Amino acid sequence: MTQLWDLANIQPNNTIVLPGDTIPALFWNAVEKRGPNVWMRQKHLGLWRSWTWDQTSEAVREIAGGLMGLGFAKGECTSILANTVVEWVWADLAVLSCGGVSNGIYPTDAPSQVQYLCEDSATCVLFVEDDEQLDKALEVRSQLPLLRKIVVFDMEGLRGLDDPGVISLDALRALGRNYLAQHPQELQQRVAACKPEDLAILVYTSGTTGKPKGAMHLHQGLVFTVRGYNTLVAQNDQDERMCFLPLCHIAERVGGEYFALYTGAKLNFVENPETIPENVREIAPTVFTAVPRVWEKFYSGVMISLKEAGTLQQAAYGWGIGVGAAIADLVLAGQPVSPWFKLRFTLAQWLCLNNVRKLIGIHRARFLVTGAAPISPDLVRWYLALGVPMLEVWGMTETCGASTGVPASRMKPGSIGPAASFNEVRLDPATGEILVRGKNVFAGYLNLPEKTAEAIDAEGWLHTGDVGVVDADGFFRITDRMKDIIITAGGKNVTPSELENDLKFSPYITDAVVIGDKRPYLTVIVMIDQENVEKFAQDQDVPFSNYASLTRSAEVQALIQAELERVNKKFARVEQIKKFFLLENQLTAEDEELTPTMKLKRKLVEQKYAAQIEAMYR
Repeated sequence: MTQLWDLANIQPNNTIVLPGDTIPALFWNAVEKRGPNVWMRQKHLGLWRSWTWDQTSEAVREIAGGLMGLGFAKGECTSILANTVVEWVWADLAVLSCGGVSNGIYPTDAPSQVQYLCEDSATCVLFVEDDEQLDKALEVRSQLPLLRKIVVFDMEGLRGLDDPGVISLDALRALGRNYLAQHPQELQQRVAACKPEDLAILVYTSGTTGKPKGAMHLHQGLVFTVRGYNTLVAQNDQDERMCFLPLCHIAERVGGEYFALYTGAKLNFVENPETIPENVREIAPTVFTAVPRVWEKFYSGVMISLKEAGTLQQAAYGWGIGVGAAIADLVLAGQPVSPWFKLRFTLAQWLCLNNVRKLIGIHRARFLVTGAAPISPDLVRWYLALGVPMLEVWGMTETCGASTGVPASRMKPGSIGPAASFNEVRLDPATGEILVRGKNVFAGYLNLPEKTAEAIDAEGWLHTGDVGVVDADGFFRITDRMKDIIITAGGKNVTPSELENDLKFSPYITDAVVIGDKRPYLTVIVMIDQENVEKFAQDQDVPFSNYASLTRSAEVQALIQAELERVNKKFARVEQIKKFFLLENQLTAEDEELTPTMKLKRKLVEQKYAAQIEAMYR
């Protein structure tokens, strides 16, 4: 285990050389190099199954052969409508190996969204996970004249299906075996014909304001980025990663699948989204990337468990985390840690901190990576006090993921770090907007040249929409989204993300949206953490019959008010929140108020709950 005072050595040698200038070239070269080694593992019905690189290549080869047998041509597009499963990766790599374009669709999308994405991308083959996703596809199939075939991963519940437009993955693989037997050189020729300048993948933005836009990424940009990632958060074939974020999101697609393809790190797929806490303890990843919502959930789980612990356990934790926090402060300040402090931290680990890490599942992690949304600096410090550094990265769909990253040797909680070595990052001198330029920047939005021209200026700088500042060391800090900055009726500029991040540090608050633009004071819409608030209500004998009644109870209202007062103490009076409103509906990824990465959509929430907002200003 890396010690807190030795963070500069948490990353392995980053000089991995895997030849190839396209994703399929990288993949087939990796297969040749690592053939019998395990690459992927997935838990199903309580049992873990492994796939070597050779076994993965067999599946990819057969699916690619099946696609060619269906007449799939170079440059055509397929879409994948599924959760994060091994078959997703197989299909993706097969499509790219055929010279095609691969697009992902969130499994929570409604049929109308599936129709739009397939239509906009000109999808001709659609992969779906199971009967639930197939139903969505069949509902809109008549509006998709270009769609030639639907391929189903899991046929359970569909044994009697007789539809010429639908084929099982097993049947597609059988077709592929027969096709490749008759055309043994075609797949190799397709891979060789794939060029760096070819379009590889589409990643649709979440569409928080208007319809989703298809960000186009070329092979050369993807390969350039994954090589660059290994100078930012290096890993190797000894690393274990957990694959659970949506593969249609840029973070898991590039930072998970393609980065693991390049480095040889093992990908461990969770059983389902509900078993993540259990699976992470089994996997014990050595490198763990997640969004702030996950890190907040782990923290709140520890805090709730601590309340149920005995007095002695609570005291041991209090002392241990205090020692860890003191050493973390020294490390962050660049000051030496004395032998006496090191001895105390070793004792703290033995007494309690190791158990806390095991409870979360991060006891083998060299470092944690957080991105995709802002995170509270206090939460970063807490994980560091446990003995596990958390490195914040920043980027977006259009930058192929991370563009900046905090180095382990110079951590600054609240900062997104300096520009990564593989791109340029600067601030617009007039607006403070963060601009990015490099080969990792996308090729534009599909079918939207005007939007592309708005995003990338004549000098090649991508205008990200994020406002930030940069310090003397070149470390950037996001202050907010340009469109989210609040100017109160009194003319005070407020960056809501700072307030929201502090609120989300509470174990009882999952998300928050601060309101106040052109208004006399600030208010906030709060989404409570159901599990933790229910536990609070049960412990306090607070009666409730459902989620809505829980949010309305006086005790829960007082609980959130106390959390609000805690946060308000950190801010000037004009920046303090005066009133709050609790969402009375339990939101999931299927609800329109949430993005696929489980963030509340600010504008939609403001519109949908306009009446409740107005009530806070009466």
